[in-house]
Amino acid sequence: MSNATLEKFNYPETVIEETESWAVLLRPAQATLGSLVLVCKEPVQTFSAISKSAFDDLHEITGRIEGALKKAFDYDKINYLMLMMVDPDVHFHIIPRYADERRFATTVFRDTGWPGPPDLKHDNEMNDTDRDALRKHLISIWD
Repeated sequence: MSNATLEKFNYPETVIEETESWAVLLRPAQATLGSLVLVCKEPVQTFSAISKSAFDDLHEITGRIEGALKKAFDYDKINYLMLMMVDPDVHFHIIPRYADERRFATTVFRDTGWPGPPDLKHDNEMNDTDRDALRKHLISIWD
């Protein structure tokens, strides 16, 4: 099942994990290293409308997200943002937070909002090779 929000974030090319109810996608604009989008695959546009099974699945998938990002990049904090102002389907932007810069492949990543709210307008621009390597790296360590 697809929806407009999944398509906006380049589903299925950016998939890291997929369950019956959710898709974890590499966020095209990397506000910080390892920024993700968690999109509900159910046809709902309010959080309270997701099914009980999707809520149960959310518990499991957030544990895997946090474990993988901690293992991969040792984030200092993690932010889950459910804004749904532009993209109507239920989804979260998952932004790992870092007090210090991080490097992955040839890209240096800065958390320009630290220690305040994440700066979603900032994009640590990556080339396609590094972006693909980042996605593959996350998949390889996913529990």
